[in-house]
Amino acid sequence: MDRRRFLSFTGAALAAPTVLRAQPLGAGFPDRPLRLIVPWPPGGSTDTIARLFQPRLAEVLGRAIVIDNRGGASGATGAIEAARAPADGSTWTFVYDTQATNETVMRLPFKTMEAFVPVCHAASGPLAMVAHQSTPYRTFQEVVAAAKAAPDALNYATSGVGGLAHVSTTLLQQQGGFRMTHVPYRGGGPAVQDAVAGHVPLFMTNVVIVSQHIRNGILRPLGVTTATETRHVPGCPTFASQGFAGFEAPTWWAMLGRAGTPDTLVRQMNEAMVRVLNEPEVKAKIEEQGCDIVASTPQECGRFIESEIAKWGRVIQDNGIRADS
Repeated sequence: MDRRRFLSFTGAALAAPTVLRAQPLGAGFPDRPLRLIVPWPPGGSTDTIARLFQPRLAEVLGRAIVIDNRGGASGATGAIEAARAPADGSTWTFVYDTQATNETVMRLPFKTMEAFVPVCHAASGPLAMVAHQSTPYRTFQEVVAAAKAAPDALNYATSGVGGLAHVSTTLLQQQGGFRMTHVPYRGGGPAVQDAVAGHVPLFMTNVVIVSQHIRNGILRPLGVTTATETRHVPGCPTFASQGFAGFEAPTWWAMLGRAGTPDTLVRQMNEAMVRVLNEPEVKAKIEEQGCDIVASTPQECGRFIESEIAKWGRVIQDNGIRADS
């Protein structure tokens, strides 16, 4: 063997262990398709966002991912199913802001921070109060005036009892001294259909499921829940700037695992989520829906959800909001 061939051979041999040690992000996961529980019906924001990142997440992990829509009870039905899943990394759940509010609104068979392990605060965005184009309301102050003139006569829809849209609108009514009637739906998909059809005059919702209807003029935005105006609803004033000082209630989405899932798998899932959410194509597709990528660490996700449970739990208790209200 001449010197050149010998050096080439030994170089390849030395490199071989490194190649053998390299593993895909999905190494260590159960050798079967992973189940991603989305605790909402198809067509809502949680389902929409999950389906935008799911194909690339499956590629990065090297594992098939099957989305399992388990709608009902403002996200609680799917969360209960996820809380019963084995803690082997085969089942994950992609949740909405109701994961925090349900803890106080409902009598659940688990506590979120005990039943689940935080993986990634994926995205956040504004809620918006929108009015159907057939209504006379051009500003939120006109809504307030109408509600004060005829308490409980004006209806507003949300995706369900006790969600952030419901609780934050309750807080607006508390601060503004007016009353409207809540019309809860079994998810954002069914709610937006009735809102677009004009069956309900007002709809408090995340922007993801109504952005196209705002753009085409069917739904008219009257206020957003972010602290400052948002690029996702250009020109729409915040509630804080309309007489509700300090009001802020951004909506959010997060990935959770079953408590007891091996730390290595939680870290791998977080790394995969962060990578995928920050890929330009995936990020653009999600953000053009009406939200912003966060892509946090598990620790940041846990602290955020704990703060949401505490903050909105006080509002829920102060106003006596229950699952049957």
